Amino acid sequence: MICVIASIRVREGARDAFLEIFNDNIPKVKAEPGCIEYFPCVDVDAALPVQLRDDLVVTIAEKWQSVDALHEHLASPHMLEYKEQVKDLVTEVSLKVLQPV
Repeated sequence: MICVIASIRVREGARDAFLEIFNDNIPKVKAEPGCIEYFPCVDVDAALPVQLRDDLVVTIAEKWQSVDALHEHLASPHMLEYKEQVKDLVTEVSLKVLQPV
């Protein structure tokens, strides 16, 4: 199993539109072979001094059975369509692909 943390920075005022498109795609992703978990998260004010909040970032928490499953996910038709739909809303994407130890 691998875990993926995707950080997606959106344009000012675009978070709600991004989340609507993203959430519409979730059932297709969850139906993919190898998908264990897949959901978006946004920052919440926990009043912790070390917390770095950013209201322009949507964090995606993912679990996949394998790196191959992740590659298949990223190349799937619905993900290519999703990327096209959000391209004008997103300014930056970064990924961490992790393995539990």
